[in-house]
Amino acid sequence: MESAIGVLVAQFKAHAGSDGSSDTLSRDEFHRLVKSELPNFVKNAADPTAIDQLMSSLDNNNDGELNFLEFWQLIGHLASKHGGFSQ
Repeated sequence: MESAIGVLVAQFKAHAGSDGSSDTLSRDEFHRLVKSELPNFVKNAADPTAIDQLMSSLDNNNDGELNFLEFWQLIGHLASKHGGFSQ
């Protein structure tokens, strides 16, 4: 599990640092991350409108970016769904 967490953090930072703050994902960074890293887990990963809606649902403070804790909500949801756990 430790290595899985390390990969999640590293991927977040790699994508977050591409066009601004390494602490948050911009809209474009989030689109690239979902499309490249989660295409089989996120429904409609190639649809920009669907990804914008997903990002909005995760953006708790409505600042137009996702911090790691907001992003982590997605990871938790996808892991629960993949594992067949109740929501």
